[in-house]
Amino acid sequence: MEIKTVDTFIDYFGKIRKRTSKVIQVIPPDQLEWTYKPGKFTLGDQVRHIVAIERYMYGETVAGRPSAYQGCGKDLADGYDNVISYFNEMHRQSMEIFSSLRDEDLQRECLAPGDGKIITWKWLRAMIEHEIHHRAQIYTYLGIIGVPTPPIFGLTSEEVISKSVKL
Repeated sequence: MEIKTVDTFIDYFGKIRKRTSKVIQVIPPDQLEWTYKPGKFTLGDQVRHIVAIERYMYGETVAGRPSAYQGCGKDLADGYDNVISYFNEMHRQSMEIFSSLRDEDLQRECLAPGDGKIITWKWLRAMIEHEIHHRAQIYTYLGIIGVPTPPIFGLTSEEVISKSVKL
């Protein structure tokens, strides 16, 4: 998918974020810092990481500044309500940056960490892919601890089967 206009990107990213927000809302507050294995991201780390990297790596680099990402630990936001507030505030700040881009800015190069140059629209597409990757991890974590999750596109697999014809 090529991103040709900022408005198209903003609209598409909004739909992706809505799906991510839906699954984050079902994380049990008492399980926020659960992980399947010591030393691996917790559910809270996953949430903090999605927006910390969005804001401080992608947001900074498309604005022409170096990445300022410093991790996703509890020092950024501790406790369920604080993590949700952090998630919303970092996204708000990122959207200010992304909304300030002009359509022609999408065709210029930006500097990714490691001094790799990449066309801005491709970098923003990578950000969306990155979010989807971590959203899938949240779904997996929640499945491991037995938390029911919302269907991504409105219907569960079982509902799709029940509404489908047999061939």
